[in-house]
Amino acid sequence: MKTVRMVLVGGFLGAGKTTLMAIAGRRLAARGMQVGFITNDQAGELVDTALLKQTGIEVKEVAGACFCCKFEELILRTGEFSAHRQPDVLMTEPVGSCTDLSATVLQPIKKFYGDKFRVAPFSVVVDPSRLKELLNDPDGLFSYNVMYVYSKQLEEADCIVLNKTDQLSESEIQDLKLQLTHKFPNAQIITLSAVTGTGVDEWLDIILKDSPAGRNILEIDYDKYAEGEAKLGWLNTAVKLQAVASQDWKAFAFELLRRFKDQFKFKKAEVAHLKLFITAEGTGLVGNLTSTRGMPFVFVNGKAGIDSTHALMILNARVHMDPIALRASVEDVFDHVREKGTRIDVVSMECFSPGRPKPTHRFSEVV
Repeated sequence: MKTVRMVLVGGFLGAGKTTLMAIAGRRLAARGMQVGFITNDQAGELVDTALLKQTGIEVKEVAGACFCCKFEELILRTGEFSAHRQPDVLMTEPVGSCTDLSATVLQPIKKFYGDKFRVAPFSVVVDPSRLKELLNDPDGLFSYNVMYVYSKQLEEADCIVLNKTDQLSESEIQDLKLQLTHKFPNAQIITLSAVTGTGVDEWLDIILKDSPAGRNILEIDYDKYAEGEAKLGWLNTAVKLQAVASQDWKAFAFELLRRFKDQFKFKKAEVAHLKLFITAEGTGLVGNLTSTRGMPFVFVNGKAGIDSTHALMILNARVHMDPIALRASVEDVFDHVREKGTRIDVVSMECFSPGRPKPTHRFSEVV
């Protein structure tokens, strides 16, 4: 049995983890490697899973809690890949509000499954706008306990990946690298853009080396951690869409995200990440909103738009508000869409705040 390179790609909601994994998976496949993905969330109906399937790479999913609380299920999923697609590299993405992964996931893998996996340096992906909040305005849009989780994610990283550099000037990149180096001296700092692909190969070269992984064990207050996660409302829904005439679903997605942005801005609720995936005519598009102040982003795989009368949509929303209020806000937007003539039939919907993390294992020292 071959040893698999296990890559854990952590980071806060909206940092661009899934986009990075998608382009990294394609580039590893171009190098002749077999790749597998495992996604993770507090509930099912994941945009991340749907998006990664578009790469043609096999995807497994752990839903219902973070990897740390479903450790044995994570290990089980690693053995479920097709016989002809046994991965050389397995890229895994934990829940975006999860931390303490070095102690609860990486160390147990090294201890109990070291003969099966070679664990890569733990990468934590960061969004520059969120990072600026942490470094310069810790009392900003998110509450203290949410920012506590964010800070702990960076503190335990072997490698901090400053993403979305296509949105920054060279001086801004250098300034953020300097601040990260000063605040998190135990981490290697990498800069890249998962959208343009700049810097991705350099990151891959780092995680494919046999370097120490999970070097940083956190001192962490689980009460603050649990309170930070509980501040976020979590909604996953799948819906059927039907228009009265042929619909440009790219334009629809952008307008829908803009409507959500206005709704949450009116409610003074900061968006951690709102993402959707629409499939129509065999083609998928993904839409993102990563801040109440940000602009919606919509990308169609291989086409300028998708025109049809019917589509399926998965929507995942992570917003700094009570889950009951979050559900009501989403339903308000859906009602507005219906009034404009597009039928929305909800297939499934879950809305909640994450419960207290209860890791299966927790190591106090590096293995």
